[in-house]
Amino acid sequence: MAVCISADKVLNDFLLSRSNVETSFNRVPDQAVKCGFGMQGVCCRLCSNGPCRITPNSPRGVCGATPDTMVARNFLRAVAAGAACYLHIVENAAVNLREIGRGNSDLPLKGTTLLHELADRLAISGKDINEKAAGLADRVLEDLYRPRSEKMQLVEKLAYGPRFDKWCELGILPGGAKSEVFDALVKTSTNLSSDPLDMLLHSLRLGITTGLYGLAMTNRINDVIWGEPEIRTARVGFGVLDPDYINIMVTGHQHSLVGILQDSLLSPEAAATAGNAGAKGFRIAGSTCVGQDMQLRGAHCTEIFAGQTGNNFTSEALVATGAIDLVVSDFNCTLPGLETVCEQMRVPQICLDDVAKKQNADYLPFDIRNSRAIAGKIMRAAADSFAARRQDVVINVPSHGYDDVLTGLSEKTLKSFLGGNYKPLIDLIAAGEIKGIAAVVGCSNLTARGHDVFTVGMTRELIRRDIIVLSAGCTSGALENVGLMSPAAAELAGTKLKAICLKLGIPPVLNFGPCLAIGRLEEVAADIAAEMGVDLPQLPLVISAPQWLEEQALADGAFGLALGLTLHLAIPPFITGSELVTKVLTGDLEQITGGRVIVNGDINSTVDQLEAVINTKRAGLGL
Repeated sequence: MAVCISADKVLNDFLLSRSNVETSFNRVPDQAVKCGFGMQGVCCRLCSNGPCRITPNSPRGVCGATPDTMVARNFLRAVAAGAACYLHIVENAAVNLREIGRGNSDLPLKGTTLLHELADRLAISGKDINEKAAGLADRVLEDLYRPRSEKMQLVEKLAYGPRFDKWCELGILPGGAKSEVFDALVKTSTNLSSDPLDMLLHSLRLGITTGLYGLAMTNRINDVIWGEPEIRTARVGFGVLDPDYINIMVTGHQHSLVGILQDSLLSPEAAATAGNAGAKGFRIAGSTCVGQDMQLRGAHCTEIFAGQTGNNFTSEALVATGAIDLVVSDFNCTLPGLETVCEQMRVPQICLDDVAKKQNADYLPFDIRNSRAIAGKIMRAAADSFAARRQDVVINVPSHGYDDVLTGLSEKTLKSFLGGNYKPLIDLIAAGEIKGIAAVVGCSNLTARGHDVFTVGMTRELIRRDIIVLSAGCTSGALENVGLMSPAAAELAGTKLKAICLKLGIPPVLNFGPCLAIGRLEEVAADIAAEMGVDLPQLPLVISAPQWLEEQALADGAFGLALGLTLHLAIPPFITGSELVTKVLTGDLEQITGGRVIVNGDINSTVDQLEAVINTKRAGLGL
């Protein structure tokens, strides 16, 4: 059976050894032929006159839509869908925080210091932490639910000052977040907007709502509820699984949902339940971004969180080890193919959010007011599965992963590690000891040379050229599982970067965790820019989402472009059928926001381009 290659050799070998299990890696060859019209974004199926496609002999759709209109509509719709996903996450997190603040949940708030800081920053009053928690949640929800005609009130307080001024100048301050998504769908419907430039500006507004609320604010709320990140070392890879324990695999993005398991699985009831099933206890195995989020805050759940196992496309293989007893999903990146593998390995599934409901899964509606009962049901389902299946299922956990991945990096912990400010890092950049910063972020896919192949190859080349890498998203799962986030990876860095890493005992690739942490990277960049007295586009900083996969990644990218940063993609975002849209995003936009897109599917020439951007920025700063 043909198998897509992975940058992770151990994973490759494991997949080859499980020829009786079909995963996404097996399905790639049969989907190798792509629709050329879809790749270029010039296929439209909005009405029954179509689907229409643009060809040299048919340069317009039946309605008269040009390729520019088609591509811009498709792009805005994709960004809107991605923004909607992130806004769903922050909405749920805010609702959960509000219920805790109102006393409708007995979950303790573990990040009270941050809560007080946010209350001061956002002018939220309250006589105690509960009132402040409810007040913070209300302010976020009010902004999400505003009409589009009303600008969100927290943007100015959350954004970097010079960027806020630029957005005001450009007229792209977003109105109510959910209304912006709603109107994007209206705007891109049949026979409505035909203005590609207006649709691209709307994409930037959605990018701002995604970044400041769906990313950064979600992080803050989760930090308040579950505790702030702490720098530590952690185990990663399939090797975190212990077959003597009941292993619950979590997938998705919503720590505010699956976090209820952390304390409940440490209770006397849990110990008794595990013992009755013949197990030593319970463990949570992290998968996809919610696992990265738990890893980030792993200092708060050391006894129950086994570790992060990988990214979206390692999840099927993880179940195929036989050591997983229950899959709990809360959001996307939960592949439909998991259902087949779960059925084969006799692993039940539970979904906590109906937007992630799987066909063969039980739906357990999440309500934080009943969190203990929900956690109890999950615990008992996992224990029953362990008792029922372990006698019949062969367990094969490969020796895979690393024991010393540096994790817990955030906008606050990195600054603290550097002594309370970014001057040491700025001095290293100014002296040329570190050439610049590359944020390697986003998804994993199987089409940019294979699973994580581009991500890993590009990162190796960046650090070889003394460019430090910060990672957030499924890229983190890729890079930690091949050792690039372990201190020994310093040996792979350029001479100058290697010396710094050895002196500090850090790897040349810093792990910020889930895709939500792209919001943390923005805050790091803003703090550096503030200390230097410049705007974000002036920094020797580039972004790459080399193996972007989902619409959420396009919303992330729109945020990066609104920030004025250079963004690389290894695969085009389905825009090449429009000369106008391609020209704006890859060139003209730099004169508007300062950002632009680089599309390049070759590793070495990509790094050449990114290094050239960094060198140009350095020259602009006189470095």
